[in-house]
Amino acid sequence: MSEGARELKIPEVRLGPPEGGSHLLVPPSPASQPRRRHSWICSFDVENGASPGRSPLDGSASPSAGLVLQNLPQRRESFLYRSDSDFEMSPKSMSRNSSIASERFKEPENILDRSHGEDLIVTPFAQILASLRSVRNNFQCLTNVPSNKSRRSSGAASVSTPQPRNLNPGDEAYLKLAMETMEELDWCLDQLETIQTHRSVSDMASLKFKRMLNKELSHFSESSRSGNQISEYICSTFLDKQQELDIPSLRVDENVEPPKGAQRKERPRGPTTMSQISGVNRKLCHTNSFTGERLPTHGVETPFEDELGKCLMEIDRWGIDMFRIGEMSNERPLTCVAYTIFTSRELLKSMMIPPKTFITYMMTVEDHYVKENPFHNSLHAADVTQSTHVLLNTPALESVFTPLEITAALFAACVHDVDHPGLTNQFLINSSSELALMYNDESVLENHHLAVAFKLLSNDGCDIFLNMTKKQRQTLRKMVIDMVLSTDMSKHMSLLADLKTMVETKKVAGSGVLLLDNYTDRIQVLENLVHCADLSNPTKPLRLYRLWVERLMEEFFRQGDKEREASMDISPMCDRHSATIEKSQVGFIDYIVHPLWETWADLVHPDAQDILDTLEENRDWYQSAIPASPPAEEEPGDPQRSGIRFQVTLEEGDAESESESAGPM
Repeated sequence: MSEGARELKIPEVRLGPPEGGSHLLVPPSPASQPRRRHSWICSFDVENGASPGRSPLDGSASPSAGLVLQNLPQRRESFLYRSDSDFEMSPKSMSRNSSIASERFKEPENILDRSHGEDLIVTPFAQILASLRSVRNNFQCLTNVPSNKSRRSSGAASVSTPQPRNLNPGDEAYLKLAMETMEELDWCLDQLETIQTHRSVSDMASLKFKRMLNKELSHFSESSRSGNQISEYICSTFLDKQQELDIPSLRVDENVEPPKGAQRKERPRGPTTMSQISGVNRKLCHTNSFTGERLPTHGVETPFEDELGKCLMEIDRWGIDMFRIGEMSNERPLTCVAYTIFTSRELLKSMMIPPKTFITYMMTVEDHYVKENPFHNSLHAADVTQSTHVLLNTPALESVFTPLEITAALFAACVHDVDHPGLTNQFLINSSSELALMYNDESVLENHHLAVAFKLLSNDGCDIFLNMTKKQRQTLRKMVIDMVLSTDMSKHMSLLADLKTMVETKKVAGSGVLLLDNYTDRIQVLENLVHCADLSNPTKPLRLYRLWVERLMEEFFRQGDKEREASMDISPMCDRHSATIEKSQVGFIDYIVHPLWETWADLVHPDAQDILDTLEENRDWYQSAIPASPPAEEEPGDPQRSGIRFQVTLEEGDAESESESAGPM
């Protein structure tokens, strides 16, 4: 048992309100029991509450069955479940050794509550809650104090608690239980002392996960030169750049001349208007795509209409061949996929979107995807949109989200990479691009995608939200902005920590209900859903996964070529002469994709188990495909063999232990 995870007996939980309403409901029933669902529809706005007249906590409603947060079957766990004791913020805040809990479960004396299912939790806030619950139960056993059933309005008190035992103060079992209770309480107090008022509970998990990832990547980078490059890629792409600036490094030594060819080429700068959104004036090519009142059957004109129809009949299946759809749709995969999904879900009708307007707008968006990009093109957008559609169809999420929320999620998936230049955010920042200047280096591409997408709505015949109320448009815009910004891969660890903290906290709480009765909780699930769809390539059939990898690496290599030509540092995994594709995919899955999908599968269990199985099979295939070669010898003074390092911003209370906990950082 690792120190980073605490083994706790916790109940299965339901997603939903305590007394009925709009929710994800979860019955604590055995797997063999058929799942029952009822629809609890509620509209949410940006004021973080329900719309007038549609209360999610209507007392007349009754709770019903839905999403069960069950214990997952045994499978290979991600690095989040390994020991993190070397990277805690201070000696006080070390993750509690799970053996404290697990040993009590093994005691022959039938003292503790054994009604909960065993599970492992790794998020700090959930661990604190679980320990406090254990302290409460132990206190009841030690004092024979009757349980106060009305202590809280949540369902937590309804969880069965241990019955008073005949324990005498002098008994060995009594003393042992008292000591363990004191240890649990001391640990909780130590944890609470480290919490700053401005840090959210999910931030605690995010910081912990970053430290654990740093430990994993430090070992990974030491294995070989390629391991170091892959570690740099993961850190530079999937972690926030929150580290403190190295002030000494900012000083310029006037006596040192820059190497030849290192001068940055000055780009000619004309009088540009910064308020103008670039990329929206591209010449369009869909003017004569359809005429009159007749609309194409699948939203696009194609000589392969029958073949395209057969492909789109599998629109609800995970792992559909999007490359085939691209060929059969006359290179219009996004338009036909979006039209098929919106039509099948009857969203055009419920959201009062004219079909012709929808097709016009989608073709306009598709024209603003850069066809020359090997990866970030309309085919990728279509794939993410279809993946989002399938995830929204997850049985566990049935009847949870409103038509407006579903429309926002699908729209966000459609536009999430529009006008992508085939370059990373970091490249745009390093090259002082106009986009980086406009958006102050913060989620540069994601902000640009949103600006282009909403600007295109103002084109003639493109406003698909014209018939919405002002409130609906405001709410949809807010949701789309949140979801597209969440596709910034540097936000990955925060998204993962938010989701895992929410799932584990509700498990530990024992109320049996995960409330989704406010905007914050609902958008958190949708943000992670779209993020999963954006990182779904490794979960697709191997043949398709390999095609996506080839395209992505070619796009990376083209950026590396630009960097080499401009005498810039070549970004990790962008050097076509040194990148190791197979090993990079293993690291990508182990440290990024698997932890994310593992947590999503926990949320919607058992609906994502097949996806996890495919992910593990693909990971094993790439592992077996890694070329056998000895590690490169380390050369003295070689900066590329120094191991991966990144700095997690520490609060004042943590600074004193930084040197102790940094380890190989």
